Amino acid sequence: MSSVRKVSATRVIPASAHDIFALLADARAHARFDGSATLQEVRDAPPRLFLGATFSMGMKDKVSYGVKNKVVVFEEDRCIAWHHFAQFVWRYDLEEVEGGTRVTESFDYSKPWGVLIEPLHWPERNRQNMEASLERLERAVTSSSSR
Repeated sequence: MSSVRKVSATRVIPASAHDIFALLADARAHARFDGSATLQEVRDAPPRLFLGATFSMGMKDKVSYGVKNKVVVFEEDRCIAWHHFAQFVWRYDLEEVEGGTRVTESFDYSKPWGVLIEPLHWPERNRQNMEASLERLERAVTSSSSR
């Protein structure tokens, strides 16, 4: 059994869970709020994600590469999660609170090979990027809902 390895960031966004989830469920919108600056393009994705859906992204972190993801959790307006080939899970949990929606983005790298990314400082870098993503997600959802 592997130990739990997980990093996360949380932000209360002044928007409904429904509006936030709509952006998260649209893989084509992910570049609008990617705080890592590694997401370059959506290569293949359905118009709206669903449980079991796959989507491919063109990425760049010094070198260009592609990644294919599979949606493994999909609870309308509450939670969406996906993983890539290494089965590290990116997840967004939404909870409506006073003033908006508490959004928690997490990166779970509990698979046994997750220990290999720790010396590269990826978990801490991912946590910082998640903070930036949540800030950008807030801007994206509040600018689109104010139209």
